[in-house]
Amino acid sequence: MREILNRYIPERAVSPIFKMIKDNNVHLKIVNERKTRHGDYRRMPNGTQQITVNANLNEYRFLITLVHEIAHLQAFEKFGRQIKPHGREWKYTFKELMLPFIRPDVFPSVLLPVIARHFKNPTASSDTDAKLSVALKTFDPENDKNYIFEIPVGGIFRIYNGKTFKKGERKIKRYECLEVDTGKVYLFQPNAEVELLKN
Repeated sequence: MREILNRYIPERAVSPIFKMIKDNNVHLKIVNERKTRHGDYRRMPNGTQQITVNANLNEYRFLITLVHEIAHLQAFEKFGRQIKPHGREWKYTFKELMLPFIRPDVFPSVLLPVIARHFKNPTASSDTDAKLSVALKTFDPENDKNYIFEIPVGGIFRIYNGKTFKKGERKIKRYECLEVDTGKVYLFQPNAEVELLKN
């Protein structure tokens, strides 16, 4: 397991994460990319604790995602299954588990202030914190995608499932975008990655 973790998370995080996995009796599965989530936790019918994490994540996002899922497990074990999945008990547990990793020998100095700010009140997904998502993205391999916030109003873009949209105005935190084929309006996070199409 240590050798596997070495391939996916920062070196200085391997021993404490290995201990967390062992102590919580976690069956960790590293899986192909899923567009809708980075990771997942579930208690299996046989009582084992299974956590899945997408294999394509950079080492910093992988670490945050893995700790996020272990926090679900621990929060449910400590506070009971009736708690909200991303309620205050989970937030408290996630912060406690992440705190030992928020240091310069685990995360690059450019990420530390963004991560520290995020963990004052962690969100259900690192992707809903646009600043953190964009900061983590700088450590991904280059691709031809654009963020919604980079696309001009009126620009046409395609998402992962092939649907095309026309970018509209920003409403509070998200952008209203019109699906070209149906005329339905959808809200997009500013840091959603899409493919810009030529008008």
